[in-house]
Amino acid sequence: MSEKVSIGILAVQGAFAEHRAMLDGLGADTFLIRQKKDLEESVQNGGLQGIVLPGGESTVQGKLLRELDLFDGIKSRIEDGMPVYGTCAGLILLAKSISNDSAQHLQTMSIVANRNAYGRQLGSFHTEAQFEGIGEIPMTFIRAPYIDKAYDDVQVLSEVDGKIVAARQKNQLVTAFHPELDGDTRVHEYFLNM
Repeated sequence: MSEKVSIGILAVQGAFAEHRAMLDGLGADTFLIRQKKDLEESVQNGGLQGIVLPGGESTVQGKLLRELDLFDGIKSRIEDGMPVYGTCAGLILLAKSISNDSAQHLQTMSIVANRNAYGRQLGSFHTEAQFEGIGEIPMTFIRAPYIDKAYDDVQVLSEVDGKIVAARQKNQLVTAFHPELDGDTRVHEYFLNM
């Protein structure tokens, strides 16, 4: 990366610190979005080029996005083409719909998410699988969703056991797993190159 890319990381709940450490390690300029003024100031300074929506609890994050008045600002920037990367709960926040939950969040990506899809037995697991354009990577799943359906121009980037676990639609990237918890930086590099 020749010039520093400025990435805002939603930090209202969930695993945002690990994303920040990984992106900082790749030379990105990161800051935490905890309230509306964090988002507004970064935009005014011309210092927001991408957003990360981390893993955590999607219901809580969706509620806080509204309560902290961050919802519209983030949604409109994504719809205007700003790159966004959602992991786990972030995938659920971006999904047009959730097959096993009536909740609706940002709804910017043409996918149907299946929440807590692996159930309690397989609540957390680790595997390695192919990721389109990157190769085989480690994948850590923690009470993860997967994608039931991908519509329109959504590109499926990875599948594990026949389930879609990574996808991209234009400026939106989602993974059901947590690359920020493994030493492999290639998914974050992929995002920075968007």
